Amino acid sequence: MPSRLAEIERKVLASERLSAAEGEYLYQPQVDLHAIGRLADEVRRRKNGDIVSYNINAHLNPTNICLYRCPLCAYSCDPGDPKAFLMTDRDVLAVGREAAENGCTELHIVGGVHPEKDFAWHRDLLARLHEAFPRLLLKAWTAVEIARFAHQSGRSLESILGELVAAGLCSLPGGGAEIFAPGVRRLICPAKADAATWLEVHRTAHRLGLKTTATMLYGHVETPTDRIDHLLRLRRLQDETGGFQAFIPLAFHPENTKLAHLARPTGLDNLRTVAISRLVLDNFPHVKAYWISLGVGTAQIALGYGADDLDGTVRQERIHHDAGSTAPESLTVAELEAIIREAGRRPVERDTLYRRVKRTGIDWTIDSD
Repeated sequence: MPSRLAEIERKVLASERLSAAEGEYLYQPQVDLHAIGRLADEVRRRKNGDIVSYNINAHLNPTNICLYRCPLCAYSCDPGDPKAFLMTDRDVLAVGREAAENGCTELHIVGGVHPEKDFAWHRDLLARLHEAFPRLLLKAWTAVEIARFAHQSGRSLESILGELVAAGLCSLPGGGAEIFAPGVRRLICPAKADAATWLEVHRTAHRLGLKTTATMLYGHVETPTDRIDHLLRLRRLQDETGGFQAFIPLAFHPENTKLAHLARPTGLDNLRTVAISRLVLDNFPHVKAYWISLGVGTAQIALGYGADDLDGTVRQERIHHDAGSTAPESLTVAELEAIIREAGRRPVERDTLYRRVKRTGIDWTIDSD
């Protein structure tokens, strides 16, 4: 083993923090991927044992009309586009009803930033769902959307988030982070909220007691230095607040985007990124292998490279599939549990807040043990 990798191994086994330079070193292609994976797997084992968690969840994307029209996105479109849609209240409640009737504990809600829909529309959407299906945990609106609500209304982030919590909000998803490096953001999402704004939204949410997740979209025009910079900014905020529950590395899908000339990240790059994320984000409880983004096969392998969560059943996901994801439209509980057991792990159902779920059919309770 090269001396530099041996020193990284020593630090990991001693629970010492890796530096930016060491993170960048691990991205060099000559550094043994499987050695990195073994170290990440050891960190996973220390944090979570042999448990791999999943949840029974559905996605709700109320509109694909978006004022930002980011080059990285295949999902968004302009008003009047033939594929444009905006769900009615009836449509939204139908998705909520299907989720509830199929035993979902979580409804994950994100969409386009509609130029004509204000904060009240988004708040009321949550309130209607919460009133109709009070047991569904609503994980809703990215930091980009929250920042726009504050800008539109002239109100503070704290005020906006407090009102959403009162309407039924449970947690914030991690979308919109993309890559924090400003030069990269100018190329892939120039009109979106910047890194400082994204981090401030999550900082405020954590201060209010909300738990959130974080993402990184990789495999486009960024460099390994940009990736490590992104991870370290997340690590610093987690040191400050402790409010992140999980990190989700998202492989970029270029099909049908303005970056379609780019190749997808390889399976080896995906595994390396999962493993390095687990090693650098030493203060994050969980790292997800999001099978919609990675593909089912790579996600299963990633369970040996530091990941301890498969996300969930993910009913009705549109955003990654519009960009060319060839993953199934959803997975059943039986399929998720088979994937986990085949990887030599023990499946455990969780809810949005990583509480264990006890289930009899579609009926469920939180396991207090």
